Amino acid sequence: MTGIICAMTIEAEGIISEMENKEVTVISGIEYTKGTLYGKEVVVAVCGVGKVFAAACAQTMILKFAPAEIINVGVAGSLVADLKVFDVAVATSLCQHDMDTSAIGDPVGLISGVNMVKFPASERINSVIIDCLRASGLNYKEGTIASGDLFVAEREKKNWIRDTFDAVACEMEGGSVAQICYINGVDFAVLRAISDEEGGDY
Repeated sequence: MTGIICAMTIEAEGIISEMENKEVTVISGIEYTKGTLYGKEVVVAVCGVGKVFAAACAQTMILKFAPAEIINVGVAGSLVADLKVFDVAVATSLCQHDMDTSAIGDPVGLISGVNMVKFPASERINSVIIDCLRASGLNYKEGTIASGDLFVAEREKKNWIRDTFDAVACEMEGGSVAQICYINGVDFAVLRAISDEEGGDY
């Protein structure tokens, strides 16, 4: 089974509309729709915006439905000039730009307990995603996607995230989904359609 996590209903409704044999389960206010998508077993959830909702959703999905992999999809802001609106960012790794214990000597973004700044996404899943993107003719870019509980609108902040983490896009959920998948040994991938460009329009 494949798990799919979206932050907002508008990001999930197209996927759910294509599903068959749907069963809905609500846990802690999050709706999980289990069924088949083009003959494959999937469970799709709309977690809500932000890292805490995303982490709660991912952990619950793993414990309740035991997916073999989880894919986090949605929208993101571009941090680089060659990712425009409607292009796609594919995460090679995920980090959390708002995690900062540097005052005690840690690198910015270090996740205590696992001692990692970046969580590597599944190369196996990414290879399939990239094949699909190439077949569709969509422009895409691979790289680090940075997550944090902040809608990043200021140019100075965007530049800092890009330069600190060598990131191509930023959003608000993928890094926490990555962390939960990592500590549970579940493969994961994150891909994001660009909703606002590096220049600031969104």
